[in-house]
Amino acid sequence: MAEPVDWSPDGTPRSPRFADLYPSAGAPLEQARHVFLEGCDLPAAWAGREGWRILETGFGLGLNFLAAWRAWKDDPRRPRLLHFVSVEAWPVSAQDIVRGAASTPEVQELARELAAQWWGLVPGWHRLQFEGGQVLLTLCVGDVRKMLDEQSFAADSVFLDGFEPRGNPAMWELDTLKAVARCCRRGTQLATWTVLGQVRRDLAQCGFQVEKVPGLPPKRERLRALFDPAWTLRRTAPARRDAAGSALVVGGGLAGAAAAASLARRGWRVEVLDAANEPAAGASGLPAGLLAPHTSPDDNQLSRLSRAGVRMTLQEAGDRLVAGQDWQRSGVLERREAGARLPAPLGPGEEEWQQPADEGSLWHAAAAWVRPGKLVRAWLAEPGVAWRGGLTVRSLANRAGEWVALDEDDQPIASAEVVVVAAALGSAALLDRRLTLHPVRGQVSWNLHGDPPPPAAPPRNGHGHFLPDVPLPEGRAWLTGSTYGRGETSPAPRAEDQRANLERLRVLDPEAAARLAPEFQAGTARAWVGVRCASSDRRPLVGELAPGLWVSTAMGSRGLTFARLAAELLAARLQGEPLPLPARLAAALDAQRSAMPAAAAP
Repeated sequence: MAEPVDWSPDGTPRSPRFADLYPSAGAPLEQARHVFLEGCDLPAAWAGREGWRILETGFGLGLNFLAAWRAWKDDPRRPRLLHFVSVEAWPVSAQDIVRGAASTPEVQELARELAAQWWGLVPGWHRLQFEGGQVLLTLCVGDVRKMLDEQSFAADSVFLDGFEPRGNPAMWELDTLKAVARCCRRGTQLATWTVLGQVRRDLAQCGFQVEKVPGLPPKRERLRALFDPAWTLRRTAPARRDAAGSALVVGGGLAGAAAAASLARRGWRVEVLDAANEPAAGASGLPAGLLAPHTSPDDNQLSRLSRAGVRMTLQEAGDRLVAGQDWQRSGVLERREAGARLPAPLGPGEEEWQQPADEGSLWHAAAAWVRPGKLVRAWLAEPGVAWRGGLTVRSLANRAGEWVALDEDDQPIASAEVVVVAAALGSAALLDRRLTLHPVRGQVSWNLHGDPPPPAAPPRNGHGHFLPDVPLPEGRAWLTGSTYGRGETSPAPRAEDQRANLERLRVLDPEAAARLAPEFQAGTARAWVGVRCASSDRRPLVGELAPGLWVSTAMGSRGLTFARLAAELLAARLQGEPLPLPARLAAALDAQRSAMPAAAAP
C-alpha cells in the first residue's frame, strides 16, 4: 500500500503516523482483498492444503494480515495451518491496529486479538499465535533485507507491500527483490499495488512472470506475478511436508509434552511414552516455577532466545491455563549484583521487557509464575495426543522405515514414522550416546503460609528466585531457590542446600528472608529436588539426528522458557515451515552442533 514516510530531522525514517498512513480505514481493507488476496488467487489457491505460507514485506496496520486471517476463518476448505511472515521496520501502536479496523466490522474482533499481543516489539523476531495456534504471525522487526536474509522457508504467496517506492526505495530495490525471490518456490504467486516500470523489470530479472491487471479505483492497475524462472533453481529449499503422519515422543515432561502438542496441532497422531505413572514426574514436577527473560550487557544469544521463549510460553499459558490458579503474569523484579553492567538497550518496545526499578534492580513486565505440571497436562490434552505411562523405553530401532520403541526385553512398545526423544538425561542412551548431556541437581525450598498472609509482592530473581505467594493444592505457598549442582544426581534433600537458599533469599528480599528464617532454622521449611538436563553450552538441543529421529532436550533450568520454543522449532524443521527464530539464532539450538556419529560414541 502506498504509505508516506515520516522523516526525522536527522534524515532517518521513523514510525509512520496513523493519519498519514490511512486517512480512511475502510478502503485499505478492500485494497488488501483486491490487490493481495485476489492477486495471489486466495483463498482458492490454499483450498484443501494442510498448510499455507504467506510472506509480506511491509506490515503497516496489519490489514493484509487481518484480511488473510478473515478469509481463512470463513473458508470451509482452509488449510490446517496458516503462516503469515511479515517484515516491519517501525511497528505502529496497538491502538492504531484497532483504529485501522474500526470501520470494518468483519475484522474488528480480529484486530483486538492482534492488539492484545502487540507488545514488546523490539527489533528481532516475534511469533504471535491465534486460533489455538493454527494462525501464526511471525513479525520480523528490522531492516527488510536483513530480515529476508534470515528466512528459511519457501513462501506460497508474497504480498509485496510497503512505503511508496520513491519515498523508500530500499523496500523495492533489486537486492530486496532478489531476497524475496530466494524465499519463493517455483509457482509462488506475488501481488503488489505498484506498477512502477523499474519494479516490473526487476521482478522479471529475479525470475517472476509479471502482468498488469485492473486495480482498485482510483488506481487503474496493479501487478500480479508468478515465480517461474527460465533457469534451473540450484538452491535447496527446506523439505516441505504437508501431510501429517504418526510420531512417538519419549518423555512426558515439559519438552516432550510441548513437542507432542505442536505436532498434534499440525494433524499428527502422537503417542507420548513415559516411564513414570503420571505426567511431569521428573524435573517438570516443580510445584511452581518462574518464567522470566534473561538479560545481558550485549543482548547475547541466550537473551534473545529467552525473549522468544517467554513470549511463546506466555501465550500458551494464557490460552490453556487458569489465571491466578495455574499461572499469573505477575512480572518479576530482578535484583542485580553491585557493579553489574546494565543490560543492553533493546530499542522501541523495550519498556515492556525491561525498565529500571529501584537502585540495582530491573522490572520485567513480561514474566510470570507457572505451575509446570498444569502446563504439561494441558499440552498432553491436545486432540491427537495419547499419553501412555509406566513404560520404560530401553532402545529405539528403525525397522522397515518406521521407528520402534523397544522395552528391556527387546519387545516393541509402539512404532511410528517419526520419533522425538525428549527424555532429559535418559535421552543420551536412547540416542546411542550421540549427545553429551549433563545432570544439574536443583533444590528448591518452600512451605505453606501461616496467618497472617504475607504482604503482596511480585516475584524476585537474580542469583536465584523467590515466589512470595503461589496457590498450590496444599494451600498458598512460598518458594525460593534454586541450587545448581553440576554433575549431581542425588534426589535426597540436603540441609546445606536449604541454608544456601536462605542466603540467596537474604540478597533477593531481606525482609522476606527475615520473616521466613525461623522456618529454615527450625527445619520446617520443605524441600523439593529435581535433576535437570543440560548441554555443554547450556543451550537446548533441538533437531534431527538421523532420518526420522528427532530430539528436544537439555532445557537446563529454563524448561518453562524453552519447551514451547523448541517444540515449534522442531515442528517447523520437520515440515519445512517458517522458523520461529532467525535462521542464525535457530542454528544455536541445532542438536547437530554437538552430535557425534553413533559409531564414534564411547
